[in-house]
Amino acid sequence: MTASRLPRRYVSSAYIDNLLDRLSDRDWQIIADVRRCRVLSGDQITRLHLSNISELTRERTRRVVVARLVEWGVLSPFARRIGGVRGGSAGSVLALDVAGQRLVQARWPDAIEEAQRTRRPWTPGQLFVAHAVAVSEVYVSLVELSRSGGFTVAAYTTEPLSWWPSGLGGFLKPDAYLKLSAQRVTGHWWLEVDRATESLPTLQRKLITYLDFTARGQLGPNDVIPRVMLSVPDERRRLGVAAIIERLPSPADELFAVATAAGTTTQLTALVERPP
Repeated sequence: MTASRLPRRYVSSAYIDNLLDRLSDRDWQIIADVRRCRVLSGDQITRLHLSNISELTRERTRRVVVARLVEWGVLSPFARRIGGVRGGSAGSVLALDVAGQRLVQARWPDAIEEAQRTRRPWTPGQLFVAHAVAVSEVYVSLVELSRSGGFTVAAYTTEPLSWWPSGLGGFLKPDAYLKLSAQRVTGHWWLEVDRATESLPTLQRKLITYLDFTARGQLGPNDVIPRVMLSVPDERRRLGVAAIIERLPSPADELFAVATAAGTTTQLTALVERPP
């Protein structure tokens, strides 16, 4: 049975074997990035994987590629779009469907999350979708900058894989962990994407958990303490968060950085693009 004729809710081992032989290198790259970010919009897929083709054919190619992967049960579009109905396929938001999750298990059998049971993606609320796409946007923008910036995005994991044991039986829960590498410099960051849906006192309590983690001598990934980047929606929010950081005890001024969404990647890459 060909992939396109298989009922969406039934994914056999034979079907996965069929797909393993049919997927292109670009298909695998898309799967890897959706796995890494949890969700990607159609526009983000274009920027990651279709930037090397002419602008005249990018949109049509994206529609064809995404439609095929959705038809095969590799990707699943959420009912909600970014940008509303007029966002079109560029505004669609996609996650791994059951076949996509099974393909990940086959391709990366030792990865942590692949031990979980596969299941159909559910459509979350609009706030969740917007936040998840914003976290993915940081990754996409970093990859775009890396093409000419002299650095690589050596690691980018989103929650729950970005969560880290606090040392007190719980977890620090950053939205993402990222590692940027250049010839002489490596930068480690935990990312908090703040969309101003929480009060500033709530955000302050979250920052205090990072300070407490540091004060107790705990270490994060790669046996370092990543800095914490807070990406906020606008300048007003940035000023509010900066004021909180100023009031917190040392080493808050070294541990935390805050930038608007538009300036987040510039600040994240400042060190690796201009090494000392």
